Amino acid sequence: MTESAITPKTILGPMRLPFLVLSPVCVLTGLAAAVWETGQINWLYFILAMIGAVSAHISVNAFNEYFDFKSGLDARTTPTPFSGGSGTLPANPDAARPALITAWVSLLLTAAIGLYFAFVWGWAILPLGLLELAVVYTYTNWITHRPFICLIAPGLGFGPLIVMGTYFALTGTYSWTAFAASLVPFFLVSDLLLLNQFPDVEADRTVGRMHYPIVLGRAKSARIYAAFLALAYLSVVVGVVTGLLPPFTLLALLTLPLAVPVARTVLQNPDDIEALLPAMGKNVLLNILTPLLLAVGFFIG
Repeated sequence: MTESAITPKTILGPMRLPFLVLSPVCVLTGLAAAVWETGQINWLYFILAMIGAVSAHISVNAFNEYFDFKSGLDARTTPTPFSGGSGTLPANPDAARPALITAWVSLLLTAAIGLYFAFVWGWAILPLGLLELAVVYTYTNWITHRPFICLIAPGLGFGPLIVMGTYFALTGTYSWTAFAASLVPFFLVSDLLLLNQFPDVEADRTVGRMHYPIVLGRAKSARIYAAFLALAYLSVVVGVVTGLLPPFTLLALLTLPLAVPVARTVLQNPDDIEALLPAMGKNVLLNILTPLLLAVGFFIG
């Protein structure tokens, strides 16, 4: 390994730091649900839950960077600001091993924090934790080859697994309120990864990936995108109507004026990647602002 492989850029690049804001927002949603139902915050448990979620996010990013580089996918992909990886490993192949070490260390840190909460609250957290670890490790090499699982796995990881995992870490229990809150990031993050697959269809096909933009085509996948986007907002309305969510969580609907034109752009231009790039950027904002407003609604009550 050359000296140039060990630099802050080569270590931090595979973590994809600009995208790590998503996991803290999902943790905040779980915290907000717990505060609304219990009125209490254990700050130690909250910090540990945050570290566990962010380290899981770092791990899946680093594994993705490593495996995509090793498979040769990076050499076939035309990166965009929202897809195609960080470019760290193609620019510096010697950084592949540090990226793999980063992935494993982050995964083990997440597992250790999960075991701590199992010791504190009992083993009811174990199924959630094991599923999270499995999603992180298998996403690139297994999940992306199975269309339906590939569609829902990102949302599952950031929605039910992080939101409900945070809620359990803070309270020692599960609740339907936390589940209802987790549906917002479930649909939005699944959509985030779905749309980000649109530019990579041709390259992904060469390494055997089988996500919906490959299997169904971009036009039909655009309809799935629009449906999931609608379901994210519908889940808030249903949650409030059923009493699982407080009325002020309807603040999440404030991003609808951003969501509607994004959905329209995706539906009208599924095969025009240049036209989709602004929508991909706004899609990132939807994934951050909507759960954030949901959490604010919980705090207001």
